[in-house]
Amino acid sequence: MDDPPNREQAQQRIDRIHAFQKEMETLGSEGILEISEEDRNSVSQYHSRLVDDYSKQFDTDTTITEKKLSWGMRILTFLGGLALSASVFFFFYRFWGLIPTWVQVGILIIAPLLALLGMKFAASKEKTLYYASLAGLVAFVCFVLNLNVLGTIFNITPSPKAFLVWGLMALLVAYHLGLRLLLLAGLLCILGYLSATVGTIWGIYWLSFGERPENFIFAGAIMVALPLIFKHRQYYNFPWFYYLVGLLSIFISLLIMSHCGRCSYFLYDPYALEIFYQSLGFVCAAATIRIGIRFHHAGITNIGATFFTIFLYTKFFDWWWDLVPKYLFFFVISVISLGLLAAFKKLRSHLKESAA
Repeated sequence: MDDPPNREQAQQRIDRIHAFQKEMETLGSEGILEISEEDRNSVSQYHSRLVDDYSKQFDTDTTITEKKLSWGMRILTFLGGLALSASVFFFFYRFWGLIPTWVQVGILIIAPLLALLGMKFAASKEKTLYYASLAGLVAFVCFVLNLNVLGTIFNITPSPKAFLVWGLMALLVAYHLGLRLLLLAGLLCILGYLSATVGTIWGIYWLSFGERPENFIFAGAIMVALPLIFKHRQYYNFPWFYYLVGLLSIFISLLIMSHCGRCSYFLYDPYALEIFYQSLGFVCAAATIRIGIRFHHAGITNIGATFFTIFLYTKFFDWWWDLVPKYLFFFVISVISLGLLAAFKKLRSHLKESAA
């Protein structure tokens, strides 16, 4: 027996139903497919019941207008959560020095708990989880402030483990209710922890981990590997965020290293290191495109293609900007762009043929 769908799967099913209905109308108007009125009514009634059930159970979007409004509500949720979090942050720092220590500790303990209770209450009353996402983001910010301020009050030595604790808290909340905004916040914290840990292994002070882009290459690779190790059966769209954070971490770091050889841990000629990382960037981008195509994942393919193009154009700039007239430089770039366009078009045709 199939597992019951979640809200994302229900929304995808409704989208497929609308696409099916439009296609059936087109085929009927062109005289290609004729269906009896009885069969048509039977399918239509089944789809109507299914859409109504999903709408009542998950509050899904049943029209294009509703989908547009939902996107606007997601944006407002994000902006509202950021604004409320900023309000909490500045409130803490505006009045904090006027509050006795024991009251400070009490506020630090109670604030994230109250936000979590508000999140649970909102989740029980609202199926779309907009208000729950907002409350969850506030709880996360309060928890971050909690550890920071408690560390200041009791003079605790800063540690990269704070990133781990913040990340685990955000991930627990995200997986409990399926909140993608909290998932992204948690993954960024885990990325910071992994990068700082790699830096300490190489012998640098952990607060300096951002000065060595290679830290983020290793951390990004671990991030990409995590959803391959831990399978996601309930929240099937969560692995994409792991791939997004991990791949962006890898490629941005490779791009920086391809122009900053002196930022490397390796004590070699900086120019040789830049060439090495430029080559590695091309290889990784091509491999990412191949993997995305292999597993039919458009997002991974697009990330690989984007950074392959960025690496290519930055290399052209390094080679030719000072050697040729500017009009010739941009003409060559336009010709190469047309060549890439033709190559991608051919690749697209090849994918269509292989899928047929």
